[in-house]
Amino acid sequence: EAERMGLAASAGLSDLVDCAVMCNDADLYYADGQFSRMGEPTEAALKVLAEKLGPYLKEHQGLGVVPDPASSSGAGAGAATERGAPNLEGLCSRVGDRVQAKFGGRLATLEFNRDRKSMSVLCRPAGAKPGDAVNKLFVKGAPDLLLERCAFVKLPSGEVVPMDAQARALLQGAVQNLAERPLRTIGLAIKEGEALGAELGSWQGEPSGETTPKLLTDASKFAQVESQLTFLGLTGIKDPARKEVGAAIAECHNAGIRVIMITGDSKPTAVAIARDVGIFDAETFQRENARLKGKVEESSGSIPRAYTGADFFQNLSEEEQEAALSAGGNFIFCRTEPLDKQKLVRMLQKLGETPAMTGDGVNDAPALQQAAIGIAMGIAGTEVAKEAADMVLADDNFATIVAAVEEGRCIYNNMQSFICFLISCNFGEIATVFFATLLGLPEPLSPLQLLWVNLVTDGPPATALGFNPPSPDSMKRPPRPRTEPILSSWLMIRYVLTGLYVGGATLGSMAWWYKAHGVSFHDMMRHNQCSPGSVMASKMALRWSLGGLDPRIVDDLTALGVADPLASPCDVFFAPLAKAKVQTLALSVLVCMEMLKALSAVSVNASMLSLPPTKNPWLLVGCAVPFGLHYALLKAPKLASVFGLTSLDGRDWKAVLALALPILLLEEALKAVGRFLEQKRAREERAPIQAL
Repeated sequence: EAERMGLAASAGLSDLVDCAVMCNDADLYYADGQFSRMGEPTEAALKVLAEKLGPYLKEHQGLGVVPDPASSSGAGAGAATERGAPNLEGLCSRVGDRVQAKFGGRLATLEFNRDRKSMSVLCRPAGAKPGDAVNKLFVKGAPDLLLERCAFVKLPSGEVVPMDAQARALLQGAVQNLAERPLRTIGLAIKEGEALGAELGSWQGEPSGETTPKLLTDASKFAQVESQLTFLGLTGIKDPARKEVGAAIAECHNAGIRVIMITGDSKPTAVAIARDVGIFDAETFQRENARLKGKVEESSGSIPRAYTGADFFQNLSEEEQEAALSAGGNFIFCRTEPLDKQKLVRMLQKLGETPAMTGDGVNDAPALQQAAIGIAMGIAGTEVAKEAADMVLADDNFATIVAAVEEGRCIYNNMQSFICFLISCNFGEIATVFFATLLGLPEPLSPLQLLWVNLVTDGPPATALGFNPPSPDSMKRPPRPRTEPILSSWLMIRYVLTGLYVGGATLGSMAWWYKAHGVSFHDMMRHNQCSPGSVMASKMALRWSLGGLDPRIVDDLTALGVADPLASPCDVFFAPLAKAKVQTLALSVLVCMEMLKALSAVSVNASMLSLPPTKNPWLLVGCAVPFGLHYALLKAPKLASVFGLTSLDGRDWKAVLALALPILLLEEALKAVGRFLEQKRAREERAPIQAL
């Protein structure tokens, strides 16, 4: 293939290899069974290109082609050489060492500048005689700007021809095609000999004692030095996104998180990358691609989604910038300045957004510090960026940020579940005591029993709620407003309703027992007026004597300390064992409901069918242990008497479950309403974006 392309005879390609090596600060090395780099990945890719391409050129043909690394089976270089496999360590700089020896290093370096978007090095062939104008300026930079400063093209044969309009259009089309693939494009150019001028063309460097030319000491003159260049070639470097990025960006979209990409690549490359990773959908990509080719008029009404830094931050007014960003949706910014990132962060904050900014360089530090959440790269990031950031990514992976968002939402939801569970339980207890007092009912719970509920049966389930797994819809909801309290107005209404049911069911257990034993609710409300010889006692005795008490009820009351119901009917309210029976029922209903509420609190809004309690084993333990303690307390007569409780029979437990289980139905109904309200809010927030 190399012979068919005529690479060996390509003098122009030889200069391209020289440029790729000399305009480079990266190093390649082989260690631990793999090739690695030290330096910028883009420059390392150029070094790899030179090492792969160089052996096919005439001047490097003695090196032989690069063998397949797999032939060494990952063994160390020494062992591989003994078995006849290639010495992989020696492959990293064969061509580079020759090119470096050919020029003997650099005379000067014209550092990269964001205005020029290029860097260059001045080299002199080894062995050149003093006074000979044989120096070469190798230039590497953004092709779109580099082509503007090129006046000539070096053909593969080595012939230099003027760059006419046709050649320029052809090269610009090649840049566009590579960018759309998408590839990171880098142009390589040269300026040599007398074209550099007498001063630069023959300068031998500072060690020679000659004065450094002024053009090399004044950065404002670097563009002048890098003019009238000869274009050598165009390289396209594939810098693929990690395979998990597309799914992570789709998850961001579902979660209502905007993704704004800021890149140094050209706009065509940035738009193509945005398509590949899902920042732009197919429709947006087609529109932006058409806009790149001038096929979409700015007056068409559609808002551009891809800008260069200059187009957005310099050519648009502040009102136009805010109008574009406030439209929502994803954006990309390319060829930006470090200051542009700070402007973007300030603008998003002004619009009420919560921006999280990623960065790795020293220039990113101000924006990282200014953002609500600064995220630095742990591998490629500088120490300055890490110090300025709030969070450091250990794996430099965008998907990790999305996972952190999900974890953060899970933590917030668990805090919400914890707080709301305790509030609703306490509200139920308050409602029980409040309505009992308001209606004049017998005391449902003693202070010691309330203490038992709060310390033993409320604490473990509430703590276990902190281990809830993420809700299945946690990344399908838009971000909550920053001003939204952890206990929203809807949640307050919701837990008031459940609290009212808890209070009603607890008092209902008392009413059920009294009614089953011949006491009406009216009698319960006037129990304080009941005393031996009172009118109320006489009426109760008369009603029981006329209606006839079931012998089983009489036996039950006798066992509870009501020796003669007709003679002393008020004992049904005040006999210690009767009172203990009623309070045991009330306490058991309350405990069961709180355990059931905890089991349904695995998610604030997700149904138990989609996120069952089994997803949180700690919650099962946190509910089983308190209920077991409560049951054991009822079965231990001495301990039960201390708390004013007694044991329950099978009929009592059926009544307890009949009153407690409906709390699950109520919770599921209220969760369904909560899901409806969230979906409605999500549709309202996304409607303007979809309209655009």
